[in-house]
Amino acid sequence: MSRILKFLSATPIANTGSVARDHLANERTFLSWTRTGLGFVALGVALAKLDALEALSPALKHDHGDLKIPSAALVGSGTGCLSYGTLRYFASLRLLKRGLFRPNVAGIGLVAITSAAVAGGGIVMVVKQETMKV
Repeated sequence: MSRILKFLSATPIANTGSVARDHLANERTFLSWTRTGLGFVALGVALAKLDALEALSPALKHDHGDLKIPSAALVGSGTGCLSYGTLRYFASLRLLKRGLFRPNVAGIGLVAITSAAVAGGGIVMVVKQETMKV
């Protein structure tokens, strides 16, 4: 047990200049990645469970087609955000300890592409559903 606690504990860092502020900003950024990832995962799970809700209430019955692929895409995107956020946190932590910083170009691109893909997929699903009604 003491080995685990020793592994999880961090060594104190001298708070000179903006060191504490930089590390706290890194932690807030990690929490933001976590919140975004969990949001994608929650939306994917909710979409997957839509069929179960329709079974409970016939009023919710809609011909929306197969939701397995969009659900899996959302859960996969959320998992990617969680993974990238964790890797980014530890990479930034190492750089901050050396007094360096690397801008987050890849992460911004990842979120932009993922969000565009989710929005595009949603638009395609809505248009497809509306054309099936006509």
